[in-house]
Amino acid sequence: MASLATNKCEGGAKKKNMYNLKLTSEQVDKLGDVLTARGWPTRNVQYARHAFDGDSVKVVAYESGKLVIQGKGTEDFVTNILEPEVTGEFLLGYEEVNHPEWFEPHAGLDESGKGDLFGPVVSACVIADGDMVRSWMNRGIRDSKTITDGAIMKMAKSIASTKGVVIKTAFTGMAKYNELYLKFGENLNKLLAWLHGKALNDALSLRKPKWGLLDQFSKQPLVQKYVQGTDFDLQMRTKAEEDPVVAAASIIARATWLQQMKKLEEMAGCKIPKGSGLQAKEKAKEIFLKVGESKMKDFCKMHFKTAYEAMGKPAPAKKAWNPKWNQ
Repeated sequence: MASLATNKCEGGAKKKNMYNLKLTSEQVDKLGDVLTARGWPTRNVQYARHAFDGDSVKVVAYESGKLVIQGKGTEDFVTNILEPEVTGEFLLGYEEVNHPEWFEPHAGLDESGKGDLFGPVVSACVIADGDMVRSWMNRGIRDSKTITDGAIMKMAKSIASTKGVVIKTAFTGMAKYNELYLKFGENLNKLLAWLHGKALNDALSLRKPKWGLLDQFSKQPLVQKYVQGTDFDLQMRTKAEEDPVVAAASIIARATWLQQMKKLEEMAGCKIPKGSGLQAKEKAKEIFLKVGESKMKDFCKMHFKTAYEAMGKPAPAKKAWNPKWNQ
């Protein structure tokens, strides 16, 4: 998905000052060749294969394929160099031609917190269409994983203030989360599907479009069963955040998770790291020494091996996989 931000130029027309796009490895190399041949100054940027400073525009192409273009010259660069000479695709300004479904009334579903040791898993459902989507694209709304936490909170507020939008989230406190994980047969996908189903049905009670899109987390249609017997078509695919409504849901989910993390930090009396790596493990050790084993379930996902390592205990053996749990 190409995402962009805008500002107003003379006469009130909107001028793009930021543009993001996913390139193939071959396109990244081609971009480097094109701009090197033009004599554009280069600079070093961490994790970037190429970084150039042009006239009123900065261009950074990362090893991952992510391309970031910023500056007053963004629109001219995309229209006159990037599209005709590198990608061969003319996307800027043609979103409604290439992806008309983005602008239809539909629901978008995504989650946050699944891979973090601390904090709940949050599902978010957003229902939007037309002018709502156009305004979000103009404001650079995109997959939350590409946005800093500070910007996430601002974007979430912007989405929530959009006239006509429907937003619903579903999550539980940590103790309840750990209880539900066991109730769902120690199957995180089933628990996540239940959260998605709750957020979706709460949203559909306020507005019911014909279809919705879920960022796929399982090959099984786990969430679809929560709308069985209705005429609502819930589709799913990986990288669904290309759809701006799903991207908006990802931002709402992340912002809600960040809010819940702040509450956990108030309970713990300290900052709590994100993720589930070494920093999270060390913080879990500190909290364990402070609150004891019985209270760890109020902070950590107890199905994470890291939680038991922090307490100096072996993790319980997981149940043997049973395909019925995914039905």
